[in-house]
Amino acid sequence: MASEKPFVSIIIPVKNFERTIEKTFEYLLNVDYPHNSWEWVIADGGSTDKTIEVIKNWQKKYPFIKLVEVPNCPSPGFARNLALEVVKGDFLFFTDADCAPCRDWINEMLKHFARDPKIAAVGGEVFTLKVDPNNLIEAWCQHFRFNMVSPRYGFIKEGYYPDFPKEPKPTDIGGHKAYFFGTCNVAYRKKILDELGVKFWERPTGEDMNLSYETRRAGYKFYFAPKAKVDHMHRADLQSLRRVWVTYGQAHLPLIDKYVKTKGLEIILQFLKRKPSFILPVPIRGFIYIGDFHLIHIFGVLFLASLILSFIWQGPLWAFISLAAWFLTLYFSFQYVKWNFGMEPTNKFWVWCKMKYLTNFSFIEGGLIGYSKYKILCIEPSF
Repeated sequence: MASEKPFVSIIIPVKNFERTIEKTFEYLLNVDYPHNSWEWVIADGGSTDKTIEVIKNWQKKYPFIKLVEVPNCPSPGFARNLALEVVKGDFLFFTDADCAPCRDWINEMLKHFARDPKIAAVGGEVFTLKVDPNNLIEAWCQHFRFNMVSPRYGFIKEGYYPDFPKEPKPTDIGGHKAYFFGTCNVAYRKKILDELGVKFWERPTGEDMNLSYETRRAGYKFYFAPKAKVDHMHRADLQSLRRVWVTYGQAHLPLIDKYVKTKGLEIILQFLKRKPSFILPVPIRGFIYIGDFHLIHIFGVLFLASLILSFIWQGPLWAFISLAAWFLTLYFSFQYVKWNFGMEPTNKFWVWCKMKYLTNFSFIEGGLIGYSKYKILCIEPSF
């Protein structure tokens, strides 16, 4: 008897994922969905480890696995686009080769597509799957809620994303109001993508955000379904994690260049509870977040400068400025690191502080790369 379930395509770009890909395959096999109603399309971007060998061994057992080889692949978006050329599914499920979807992953998303034909994409929550219980990077990612959807937008609940703004501001595209689904856990209705003629852009980063915006600005809906969760196996070392944060920052400049047409810098007072913002009328685009991370450095520099000046021009004024700047440096430093006090193991407190600081620094570094090309300034948020 033929399956009544929609045919779905699961698309996974890979490059040198021998560490985690079999774990992803094992979790996918456990997903509750008939095997005659799905295909897995694996797009390999030129792996030099044993990734392709692993995939081909699995293909011998499971004929629904397709391999698309993309030598010298320039970006994950390029690989996904080549995979899209061979898919047969009515719904396109995207995840990564370091992700572990839950058992109800497909059915949970499909039920939302079924009740509203205007839904173009359904995305689920992303949690951390610790592969090595002694790996501090994995522990940090879990504590930080790395890649989680709900905390990114103020702990939203299940439901529709806001409509795409007619005149987006920089933070609607690259900031805390940039509503998108990452390709580690999202499904798209293929009919809508075909209708719009959209696909992933082929830049090194930001392809998931761009596809989200292309679809949302056409008037289609995005739905957040947290029960359709995947667990994410994160980078195993700090250097790799920092590289990821650099690319996250880099993505924002070309996106703002594409979608934000009005000049001006959006200033966000992140250190205040409601994050009020205003537009500074200047001839460039972008945003500047002012949060605990930034204020530590601002008042730290002010403290050093006033301390030096107090020796040159002795008097109560510079001494007062120096003392006030020192107090504010300490205050915002405490605000920045206090979140780490409850993290286990507690004897690694300074390790957690180091990870938070360096990944935040890398994020801000990424947002500054490309300024000379785009004339867009992105001072990324404080963690």
